[in-house]
Formats: sequence, structure tokens, C-alpha cells
Amino acid sequence: MPLQSMTGFARREGSSGRYRWVWELRSVNGKGLDLRLRLPPGLERFEPDCRRLASQYFSRGNLQIGLSLNGAETTVQAVVNREALAAVLKLREQLGDFVDPAPLRFDTLLSLRGIVDFREPEESESERAVRDAEVLVGLELALTDLRSMREEEGRALGQVLLAQVDRIEQLTATVENDPSRSPSAIADRLAQQVALIMDNASSVDRERLHAEVALLATKADLREELDRLGSHIAAARDLLTRGGPVGRKLDFLAQEFNRESNTICSKSNAAAVSAAGIQLKVVIDQFREQVQNLE
Repeated sequence: MPLQSMTGFARREGSSGRYRWVWELRSVNGKGLDLRLRLPPGLERFEPDCRRLASQYFSRGNLQIGLSLNGAETTVQAVVNREALAAVLKLREQLGDFVDPAPLRFDTLLSLRGIVDFREPEESESERAVRDAEVLVGLELALTDLRSMREEEGRALGQVLLAQVDRIEQLTATVENDPSRSPSAIADRLAQQVALIMDNASSVDRERLHAEVALLATKADLREELDRLGSHIAAARDLLTRGGPVGRKLDFLAQEFNRESNTICSKSNAAAVSAAGIQLKVVIDQFREQVQNLE
């Protein structure tokens, strides 16, 4: 599966019968999949389908889904209330000579309340079902468009993240190959620090001295941190190459990157290693910021 950014926009419109519909979708970063629906009054029945379809396309992001549905202009139907008309005619017949015997005029019938009613044609259940199905097809097309946009941005973001992983690897190699990490340099540094301890103490307990030397040796050794950085670099590359919804895992790796770089900076007693550690922290912060945009 390709990587996906969590930002995007899509719009689809179409018509069904005398109705015109428009779907608009907006997506931004989110910890999970958070849907916000804007449906016209009377169309709340679309909500379960909106949630079901959105969860099939996406796993993370704040997603806004809006629908507008408008009926096109149409000719109205004249509906005659035949019972009311029959009652009027019967009343005229009953009144006989008391009313004008001339035939009823059409405009007179129109002026009588309840005889003729003008209204839009009613939509049958089958027509509404067809319209709903076509509107939902439009939603799926809009979701497909949104996913395509998120994938396009995801591809570009993936290249940025891979370049940052390459930079992290380069800085890790800088620390690895720094002359201060050679066995002879570490031994010289330990000897200097032991001599400093001996000079500042009139009598030093042998076990205490052994413990201090072991502590100094541990602080001087960055092997574990460098090995873990190498493991995290390989894992990050694998996730970015594999694709799919890997944003959470990469965010965890960014935290681990940061942990190791902090330890390197705290253990370092060489200017070059400290400088590389600081650069590591800068690149890792940039990496973590970009990862927040990935699904």
C-alpha cells in the first residue's frame, strides 16, 4: 500500500432525476479517524453509509464530509379534488333557481378553495431509492479522489522522510568514526580521569576506584546507542518502503531516535561528537514533525 498524507480535498457533483448533488470532502491531521458530517435536513439516513465508506478508505485523519442536494425546476401538477368538485356541482343543482343557471366558468372553479391544488410531483419510493444509490456512488468517487490526493502527497512526503533518514545515518556514521571513539583515545581519556581522581584524594578505596573506572568506561562507550540507532534506521526505511498506515510506528521510532541522540549528547566528551549529536537532534525533530502528517 502507498503512503498517505492526512491532508487533502475532493469535490464531486452530479445529478439524479431532477435533483443535483454535490459532495465536498476535506481531510487534515488527526490522531484517529474523526468524521464530521454535514448532511441536509431529512437526509440523515446517509450517515451510516458515510461512516462505513470512510472507514474503508482511511484509518486516520479529521475528515469533513458535506453534501448538498437541490431539486431542479420542474413543472407543477394540477390535482383536482373530484369529491369537492362533485359537492359544489350538487349544491348548485340543489339551489336550482336561486343561482345563475349559466355554466360554471373555469376561472370560477380555480377561485374555489380546495377544488384545484397545484403541487410538485411526488417522488416514489423506488425513485428515491435510485437517487440515494446514485448519490452514494458519488460519495465513493469523492472518497477515491481524496485518497488519490492523499497518496500523491504521501509519495512526496515519503521522499522527504527517506532523505532525513539518510541524514540521520550519515550523522550516526560521523559519531561512529570520530577519532575520540578509538580504543586508544578512550584508554587515554580514562587514564587522565583516573589520574585526576588519584590527585584529588589522599587515599582512595580500591573498590571505589574500580567502580569509578567502570562508570567512566560505560559513559565513554556509545556502542549500544549507535547499534540502536542503526536498528531504528533500518526499521524506518522498511516502514517507508512498505507503505500503508505507518504514521504511528514512525512517530514511535522518532521518539526512540530522540532518546538515543540525547544519550549520545550527554555521554559525549568530544566536541565533534557533541556537534554531530546536536545535528542529529535537529534532523530528528524535523523527521518527527513530518511524520505527524502521515496516516
